[in-house]
Amino acid sequence: MSRKVRLGVVGFGAQGSSYAKFIADGLVPNIEVTAIADVDPAKREKIAELYPDVHVFDDYVTMLESGVVEAVVTTVPHYLHPQMGIQALERGIHVLLEKPAGVYTKQVKELNEFAGTRPELTFAIMFNQRNNPLYRKLKEIVDAGEIGKIKRTNWIITTWWRPQGYYDQSEWRATWGGEGGGVLVNQAPHQLDLWQWICGVPQSVFSKVAYGFRRNIAVEDEVTAVVDYGDGATGVFVTATHDITGTDRFEILGDQGKIVVEDSKTAVVTRLNKPERELSEAMDMDDVRKMFQGQFNPADFYTQETIAFESAWGAQHSGVLENFAANILDGTPLLAPGTDGMLGVRLANAIHLSSWTGKEVSMDFDEDEFLAELNKRIAAEGKFPERA
Repeated sequence: MSRKVRLGVVGFGAQGSSYAKFIADGLVPNIEVTAIADVDPAKREKIAELYPDVHVFDDYVTMLESGVVEAVVTTVPHYLHPQMGIQALERGIHVLLEKPAGVYTKQVKELNEFAGTRPELTFAIMFNQRNNPLYRKLKEIVDAGEIGKIKRTNWIITTWWRPQGYYDQSEWRATWGGEGGGVLVNQAPHQLDLWQWICGVPQSVFSKVAYGFRRNIAVEDEVTAVVDYGDGATGVFVTATHDITGTDRFEILGDQGKIVVEDSKTAVVTRLNKPERELSEAMDMDDVRKMFQGQFNPADFYTQETIAFESAWGAQHSGVLENFAANILDGTPLLAPGTDGMLGVRLANAIHLSSWTGKEVSMDFDEDEFLAELNKRIAAEGKFPERA
């Protein structure tokens, strides 16, 4: 039997318990869970009941130093991700971070820089949507230039409906000091990552953000952001947690085609026979008149393909876990290198900062200014310590 990676799970909440079950059920054949750490005594009792052969710890550092794990996955509150990542890497332990990589870029930068000093260790992040076969195929199409140069993107992702009871379940939920934000840091990090992974990193952003708009919370529950890619290309990102029916529609317009994704399940890919500008310039007024009269043959201008994949629940997360272990065991390239976690955090920070200042914000914004603004809001809450 081939060797399995000895994994420790930090935190036994919704995500940590799911990952342990995926592995126990055989969905990740190259990993075995050898330890789980949680500060809650009740959860430790549950772990011992479900997994009697697994070492149980009340402190994750003790687990890191126990010798029973060679890798960890961190499923803990967002602010702790960078700290725990560094502590594991310091001890020669491979790390898979839950998303987001952190709350603000200064702490994520510190993590990435430290990871750079330990290149022999695997450092990854749980961007499971990168393992969605639909989005992997769309990235291939865009990267191959099949729809030409991107001119506009827009993503409406409001399928995150959360009733008030969701926010009332704990003191840290939907707070600046405990969670670090709302929909941008909790529900939408996967889309912020995919948007940039497929379409590229923008140069700047201007946003209108509503805080406690439809829920009794301090953080954002509705976001509209406009990004500038340069050379006239723009993008729009809309998300919210108060739309009970919700919409998930992602469009990418290129100068030689278009992609429209519905519900993250199906995509219609339009490929123009020639660049749009050439098609336009080749039409005289007689052609335009015929088009207005319905004498229009789509095949003269473009072809269309509908793409759809089946993706079983849990398969995407399990695939990232398996890929993480494969990188440790034989150097298989990572689906989501840990350093890529900076992309979504930086964009979320820029969106927040733009809304706080009322200005367009560059992607190389002043990190100290952002942290100062964040700490103002943490101090106003009066529940959690300010961040350094």
